[in-house]
Amino acid sequence: RTCDQLRCTACDFRVSLFNDYIWDQSCDYLFFRNNMPELSKLRAKMVKKKGARAYACQCNWRSIDELTDLQTDQQLRWVCGKH
Repeated sequence: RTCDQLRCTACDFRVSLFNDYIWDQSCDYLFFRNNMPELSKLRAKMVKKKGARAYACQCNWRSIDELTDLQTDQQLRWVCGKH
């Protein structure tokens, strides 16, 4: 289970999550910087994968397809935005 109110303290964007998708390997910083949070633009680099979840803010992104503790990733600055 994951928080659905994640917020990035680096770019101050809400972290978007997309069930049953992963990010294409060609994704880069500029893609997210220029296209967040426009779902219609993000779809260009989303790949359908059942059981996976794609996360992104304006400065970072992750594709998760197995149970993962995101708090162990030192590059991420995602925190609970409070419920």
